[in-house]
Amino acid sequence: MPLLSLEGLVKRYGALLVTDHVSLTLDHGEALGILGPNGAGKTTLFNLIAGTAAASAGRVIFKDRDISALPTRTRCHLGISRSFQVPHPFLGMTTFENVLVGAAFGRGLSERQASARALEVLELTGLMRKANALAGALTLLERKRLELARALATQPTLLLLDEIAGGLTEAECHELIATIKIVRAQGVSIIWIEHVVNALLAVVDRIVVLDFGRKIAEGEPAAIMASPEVTSIYMGLEA
Repeated sequence: MPLLSLEGLVKRYGALLVTDHVSLTLDHGEALGILGPNGAGKTTLFNLIAGTAAASAGRVIFKDRDISALPTRTRCHLGISRSFQVPHPFLGMTTFENVLVGAAFGRGLSERQASARALEVLELTGLMRKANALAGALTLLERKRLELARALATQPTLLLLDEIAGGLTEAECHELIATIKIVRAQGVSIIWIEHVVNALLAVVDRIVVLDFGRKIAEGEPAAIMASPEVTSIYMGLEA
């Protein structure tokens, strides 16, 4: 049984069709990459999985349960967590306090449990030395790591990463990839939206390509990247 199944998901905003009958599955422990040009509906798909947007049609099945009508907080408690494309930490709080919020409220842990989880995640994401620094003073890479840490603090089974490598240098990308590989080795399933293709290819088992809200390709990464249709649509090159 897949960990996650999306069944004919549709999202409309008035006459605008943003998600066009998208269906896909994710197995336990799998890492899935999602590619597509700007406006393809990638982040909207994450919103439908996480519950920050309600589907116009279709179903989201997680752990063999229909969660389509459940609120975001309940989905988080069930094991779905996400990062956002633009980090928005609590700037006046320390790095530790930011992660503590994720553990305490995202997962409902006790104060002692939340503190222990926050310290564990800070160590995992390489932020321990910045634990007492204000989030507003962090570099871009550190804020990206904090975004990942806050998501991991909720002890997810499914982690949704939205362009977490965007804006980083090549060296910083390598650091981030190493951390994500450690997270995956702990059994966390991942769906990763990314424009930094090399970062994506270093982690994922399978790639789905979206265009105008439709799934236009799906398969093994090397085959997808060699596809003339993907080259034409995603990279803007002649097939």
